[in-house]
Amino acid sequence: ETKKEAEALSQKLDGQQFVVIRSASDGGNLYGSVTTRDAAMVATEEGFTVDKKQVLIRQPIKTLGLHEVEVHLHPEVMVVINLNVARSPEEAELQASGKTIQELAAEEEAEADFEIAELFDDIGAATDEDHDLAVAVDESGETEEQPE
Repeated sequence: ETKKEAEALSQKLDGQQFVVIRSASDGGNLYGSVTTRDAAMVATEEGFTVDKKQVLIRQPIKTLGLHEVEVHLHPEVMVVINLNVARSPEEAELQASGKTIQELAAEEEAEADFEIAELFDDIGAATDEDHDLAVAVDESGETEEQPE
């Protein structure tokens, strides 16, 4: 590409965010990694002409989240794109809004713990009511024997 073509493309490409869907563990570690080929492919799918040789990933991308990647369109023209690596489009949207997968997992766990605590409170309240009813029956002297 000529320098002028590269500069024209850089105006559109610089700062763009691309979503890369990958399978990963609950801890956010990818099963594999995101490569220069993947970065070039998602940019090309969005209508930009990018070759994998133009992409520079300084450290292997092995975790979910937002990652900056350099694209060298010409020896004198370089732009930075963002790869949003997620397990699903919904997760990518949440990450784009600024939340990390670890924060989301912690929130979900806290909600689950709260629901479990509420459930035990309800069970405890029901047990207290049964006990109060049994005491009331004992005090009135009208107890019924129940077969076991």
